Amino acid sequence: MSYLVLARKYRPRNFSEMVGQDHVVQALTNALTTQRLHHAYLFTGTRGVGKTTVSRILAKSLNCQGADGQGGITATPCGVCQACTDIDSGRFVDYTELDAASNRGVDEVQALLEQAVYKPVQGRFKVFMIDEVHMLTGHAFNAMLKTLEEPPEYLKFVLATTDPQKVPVTVLSRCLQFNLRPMAPETIREHLQKVLQSEQVSADVPALRLLARAAHGSMRDALSLTDQAIAFGSGSLQEATVRQMLGSVDRSYVFRLLQALAQGDGKTVVETSEALRTHGLSAASTLEEMSGVLQRMAVLQAVPDSARDDSDIEAAEIAQLAALMPADETQLLYSICLHGRGELGLAPDEYAALTMVLLRLLAFKPGAVPAAMQEKKTLKITPRPGPEPARVAPAAATRPEGQRLAVRDMPGASSSAQNQPEVAQQPKTSTPADPSPEAAKIEAVQVREQPDSWRDVPLEQAATSVPASPEGDFWHATVHALIATESIAAMVRELALQSQLVARDQDQWLLRVERESLNQSGSRERLAAALSAAGYPVRLVAEVGRVTDSPAKRNAAAAAQAQLAAEKIVFDDPLVQSLMRDFGAKIVPGSIKPG
Repeated sequence: MSYLVLARKYRPRNFSEMVGQDHVVQALTNALTTQRLHHAYLFTGTRGVGKTTVSRILAKSLNCQGADGQGGITATPCGVCQACTDIDSGRFVDYTELDAASNRGVDEVQALLEQAVYKPVQGRFKVFMIDEVHMLTGHAFNAMLKTLEEPPEYLKFVLATTDPQKVPVTVLSRCLQFNLRPMAPETIREHLQKVLQSEQVSADVPALRLLARAAHGSMRDALSLTDQAIAFGSGSLQEATVRQMLGSVDRSYVFRLLQALAQGDGKTVVETSEALRTHGLSAASTLEEMSGVLQRMAVLQAVPDSARDDSDIEAAEIAQLAALMPADETQLLYSICLHGRGELGLAPDEYAALTMVLLRLLAFKPGAVPAAMQEKKTLKITPRPGPEPARVAPAAATRPEGQRLAVRDMPGASSSAQNQPEVAQQPKTSTPADPSPEAAKIEAVQVREQPDSWRDVPLEQAATSVPASPEGDFWHATVHALIATESIAAMVRELALQSQLVARDQDQWLLRVERESLNQSGSRERLAAALSAAGYPVRLVAEVGRVTDSPAKRNAAAAAQAQLAAEKIVFDDPLVQSLMRDFGAKIVPGSIKPG
């Protein structure tokens, strides 16, 4: 006996077996039960969602004779009478399927309509099913308009199309329209699980999730991929083999990329991109997987108490990423990933395009641009023969801190101006002595200066910016104790670290946070439960405002102090000072790390 593919073997035989199209099933069932039947139906939707299947079930419902031969129009065809079995096998004389993709001319439509004058031979109704009806020519549509509007009482039209916008409005207005929707991945996964149980094929849940996502809403595609996966995996479905068959990117790469982007780690981003190239993993699949993870992160950030699937082993890691990355950055990365997929085909190398998209994510992350990229370039000017130009500094009130404005006069300027020292006033405009085109113009350039000492002012300010308070000391110690015992995690840990303890009494503590996204009732309740387990049975109340003393700010200040100490050790080293003085050596920004 020849093998029957899963998509045909498990095609639904009645409305109760239909999956993911409850809105269509309910409307047709009620219409059949009350016998309020339209003369023309139009089913629209993408491939593999059940348009032809619904058409055949509807034809059986109209012509079912019942197991005893005494049945009538019904929403539950018996499946055993002559009409039901003939329609399932494709040999029912009163049910005609026309493929408009290959029979799109007026002659084919006229030949079909010539049969409309004859009453049914076996069944109760003649049913004309035209698949991909949008492929018919304009003359073919015009030829069927009159019959479609006023068919004989024994004739029903069923039209199906994947592109309803190409169907003339004159046809649409004559039909009862039903839109079959793409199916959700979870709906497809549950159906695949039932099919594989019937086939006695072992399969793990992650493998079924991969197949359901790869089907993109089409049940037929999902069953065809399952057939291929069974053959590829020698009779079983495992995540590794299915991922290899689909060419899908392992989510571990995606998690590594998102964590590196959240931390501003450009080196890890580039290295992971090269690893994807080395293993031959799809660049488009990478961005697609990243978009999926970012979407789940955004939902978790907006609704922290949203329901989670306990069987999903990736949920915990996605929750950690959602707590690590601000909500606005998540939205930005999601948008760039979507637009980046469209750019892959424009580049000569899709992996180079992938790297550029990832670097764009890094470049637009606030504070993640390396210091070397943030420095302003100094304009280099080739000196002209002649006297040394004068250097005049602008007033200190108009000069940016740490920069000096050098004004270079033309060679023809007066010698008295050349001997002037630097002055702390705004220079006046002077008239050049030589107005010829060869004379140099006055140009302003920004000159970077080497720091005179080891102290970096912004870093020093960060190290001393947190005012100490008894409530802050208590809250800092309490939060770190909860983290050390792993009592809080994800969004709850972020709430604790970013909040300031403003006041506390015996049964209520008042916290202050700067971001409304952290002020979620679910996070507060879980933090209160952790505090109660630690011996503080209190109710937490949170307000949104400026935070001056939080555990996160104290951690940042401690890190800044450690950085200052490390830089002082390096700058005060006699060898380093001699290299800087004698050879013009410079310390690469960001290269000093505390031990």
